[in-house]
Amino acid sequence: MTAFPSSLDPVSIAHAGGVRLLADIGGTNARFALESGPGRFEAIEVLSCQQYPTLADAVRAYLALPQVAGLNNGIRHAAIAIANPVSGDQVRMTNHHWAFSIEALRQACGFDTLLVVNDFSALARSLPHLGEHKRQVGGGAPVPDAPLGLLGAGTGLGVSGLIPSAAGWTALRSEGGHVSFSPVNETEVAILQYAWREFEHVSAERLLSGAGVELIYRALSDRAGRRDNLAAPEISRRALAGECALCDEVLESFCGMLGTVAGNLAITLGAQGGVYIGGGIVPRLGERFANSSFRRRFEQKGRFSAYLAQVPTYVITADYPAFLGVSAILSEKLSAA
Repeated sequence: MTAFPSSLDPVSIAHAGGVRLLADIGGTNARFALESGPGRFEAIEVLSCQQYPTLADAVRAYLALPQVAGLNNGIRHAAIAIANPVSGDQVRMTNHHWAFSIEALRQACGFDTLLVVNDFSALARSLPHLGEHKRQVGGGAPVPDAPLGLLGAGTGLGVSGLIPSAAGWTALRSEGGHVSFSPVNETEVAILQYAWREFEHVSAERLLSGAGVELIYRALSDRAGRRDNLAAPEISRRALAGECALCDEVLESFCGMLGTVAGNLAITLGAQGGVYIGGGIVPRLGERFANSSFRRRFEQKGRFSAYLAQVPTYVITADYPAFLGVSAILSEKLSAA
């Protein structure tokens, strides 16, 4: 069982409608859990998206697992956070081949309620409930009741924010990862020029993602007169092990670029409550990220450098933070019904 500190409700309370199904669907992995009470997640499993033809197949495979079936007394309510825009009934994933109708999926799985939301909107809703499951990078202090910013690199680049209101928090349905990439030094200009050989439009996501780490490596390798290719996990491994100067330069470029995008987000949202970094890449970098140019680049905004120096930045360290957010959204929907 995994329990997060949460102000949603005491974790000892059971859901009146029974155990709920929660899912966090990315372009690579589908994470599932059963929530027996607010903030109490059990039977957490991670399935590979590539192993299942459809999302419905993955849901059914999870529910059929022995450790899940024993806790499943008939799921009535479910919520899915997915790495994709969600508007209307039809969902077609950007970074995976799954496409589905929300209503058809609800009927196929036999749920009374099925809520599907953008994964970073769900992750944004988790931010006020993270407690100690975050690590600050650099200085600054949060301003109470101020907007929060969120971004995270993994299969893609997710972006969102959390805006306070009298009724609580509102999570932004943002696709900010697809804004145009803006270089800030000669190295990044060279990386962008190389990327233009492959893509007509180079978004921030093209470089700040797993595939982006590989693209940065190819660009810097080409700049050095080489023609090398490496997978992102191996680039990170060699850099963190101190085995490859080029791989370390790739990580440093990645962290610096992320700092610029995070600073842009902070200024755009007025995120004086802080900017949070999630996704699958940065939390694995540990102290290498803390010692990188990320924070310097975050603050490097000319006349607004002093403003950004007061804005804290955090790395999310919780294993499954999106469950907290999608749980909160589902609870609100059921309470309003």
